[in-house]
Amino acid sequence: MIELWTWSTPNGRKVSILLEELGLPYTVFPVDISKDEQFRPEFLAISPNNRIPAIVDRDNGLSLMESGAIMLYLAEKTGRFLPADMHGRYRAIEWLMWQMGGPGPMLGQVHHFLRFNPGKAPYAEQRYQAEARRLYGVLDRRLAEAEFVAGEYSIADIAIWPWISRFEWQQIDLAGYRNVTRWYRQIAARPAVQRGYDIPRRVQDIPLP
Repeated sequence: MIELWTWSTPNGRKVSILLEELGLPYTVFPVDISKDEQFRPEFLAISPNNRIPAIVDRDNGLSLMESGAIMLYLAEKTGRFLPADMHGRYRAIEWLMWQMGGPGPMLGQVHHFLRFNPGKAPYAEQRYQAEARRLYGVLDRRLAEAEFVAGEYSIADIAIWPWISRFEWQQIDLAGYRNVTRWYRQIAARPAVQRGYDIPRRVQDIPLP
């Protein structure tokens, strides 16, 4: 049994969607970051960086923080959503790392400056929105070459997709990224994605372009 400590953010949804795709039994422990619950001692015991998500695998007592590490662990535990061949495996890891170093932190800054603090830092708004457009372009070019970023549906797609699901927050018109739009809608139609999107609580319907 997996314990999932999470909240309704892109990083949290990465893991809840993967757990739904895998069909693993799990128990949800909501961590309301708007109330600073991520600083509670019981959460810090498993996530010293006070960031969601985190898991505890009660099958072996392993606790993990950091969504990328969690996704690699669950994929390897089950033998799913991480290609078995070397080239496919490292292509998936490559794009997982891209998400963690690019869309995650950069689009997070877009949310901070454009959605929550508009007009306070015009330079930052321009800088991070330009980077958002660049990242969307990178993804669009990759998806012109392959159905999914690693060739087959993998943890890389599952990691990237929740950040793209906030395209409205990022003031991105998906019509300008035809391949991203095709990929996004294809993943949004998956029942496991729809279930995982609503963990730990339903906020809204999945935005569709």
